[in-house]
Amino acid sequence: DPPRPEAEEAVKQLKEAGITNIVMLTGDSAKAAEITAQKLGISDFRAQVLPEDKHRYVQQLKEQGHRVIMVGDGINDAPALAAANVSIASDIAKETADITVRGADLTQLAAIRQLSEKLMHRINSNYRFILLFNSVLLLSGAFGLLQPSASALLHNASTMAICAKSMTPLEDKKRRKKNK
Repeated sequence: DPPRPEAEEAVKQLKEAGITNIVMLTGDSAKAAEITAQKLGISDFRAQVLPEDKHRYVQQLKEQGHRVIMVGDGINDAPALAAANVSIASDIAKETADITVRGADLTQLAAIRQLSEKLMHRINSNYRFILLFNSVLLLSGAFGLLQPSASALLHNASTMAICAKSMTPLEDKKRRKKNK
């Protein structure tokens, strides 16, 4: 099968986003796979791969300690999609995938990666704040520095503040600096 028009740009963006090991698994012939891999800038590929072989390869990568993101667009990819840490599919294999990409524009993959990194940063930041703040409240109450009613008020206020912060858009720091 010919690569999608945006595939080369998608591979480039994934590399720029920090994905270091991009592997193409295809049922196509070795020669077709080699030509496609060269065109897309993919250095590692496997050709004439059956669905069960794709699944086995994903499992091997996971056993070696890799986190595997599997992108597939056909029913033949379903076993490998199910085995991956994160799976992304178009409508055909959406029942097996964690994420379904509508419109199947592969350049969305890098955007998904960046969005997930920003979201994980926010979750971890919120968790650290809540853990620290609630620890201070508990210790203040235990040593008699805060009355229970004040501690409860501060706890509920911090919970509401974190909820409000969590509902704000995930901004790009570079874009925010430009706007200032």
